[in-house]
Amino acid sequence: MASHVDRINVGPLDLSRIVYGMWRLGDDADTSPAHVQAKIEACLALGITTMDQADIYGGYTAEAILGDALRNAPGLRDRIEIVTKCDIIAPVGRYSDRRVKYYDTSAPHITASVEQSLTAMGIEVIDLLLIHRPDPLMDHEETGRALDTLVAAGKVRAVGVSNFKRHDWSLLQSAMETPLATNQIELSVLHHAPLTDGEVAWMQERSVPIMAWSPLAGGRLFGAEGAAVRAVLDRIGQDQGVAAEAVAVAWLLRHPARILPVMGTNSLARIAALGDAARVTLDRQTWFEIYTAALGREVA
Repeated sequence: MASHVDRINVGPLDLSRIVYGMWRLGDDADTSPAHVQAKIEACLALGITTMDQADIYGGYTAEAILGDALRNAPGLRDRIEIVTKCDIIAPVGRYSDRRVKYYDTSAPHITASVEQSLTAMGIEVIDLLLIHRPDPLMDHEETGRALDTLVAAGKVRAVGVSNFKRHDWSLLQSAMETPLATNQIELSVLHHAPLTDGEVAWMQERSVPIMAWSPLAGGRLFGAEGAAVRAVLDRIGQDQGVAAEAVAVAWLLRHPARILPVMGTNSLARIAALGDAARVTLDRQTWFEIYTAALGREVA
């Protein structure tokens, strides 16, 4: 049976250490409110209370799918924390008239996106709003003021970023009164460069928790690229009575930077196993054994 997932402070928020990613919510054959509620209830049974959304997910439909479930189950909203993101404009859905994909961190767009997200999900406040991608045209003072204003107005409780490099973070933070709460970056046993290129260390130095998207490497862990690592994960998992996926997530949880893996699946059976990572024990040698397999060589 899966262990209960721990909790962690992210800025002013109290979030579950493992986050349920809803980027595939609209891909499920069943997007009914009852089925979405069943997924959330399966997460809640494990102590996973934090739900990760973005306006662009599902071609700008995933937030509304979640909203239908919340409207159908009064009281469910009070049991979860909602993370969502904005600034990506892609030529699909409500932006199907656009010629190219681009980013918009202007104050009018951020404000309008928040209002659209609140309406789509049928909620009064977003717990954590992230700027989804670094915008090369970002006016940091305008963007910073917009985020501060949303917090002051009670539209969002906390703000952060996603996929930002440390210089992007510093630029935006320099124009804000509200402390940025997190950076959601790609991080996994197969995408481990942030552990050594300074990105994780920079956040760790500032005691800012990191959210990790694609913690199973977007499925690459199960293909030829991940075969060597998977063999080690399988063996450790067998020893501890869990699947290799749980060991891969535990590898991130073991790091002192306080990483929050964002796990996405539409399978109720797989959701039920998300908490298994919480009961995996990795000593330092075992952690490095996994890392060595990922590197394809011993550490220098």
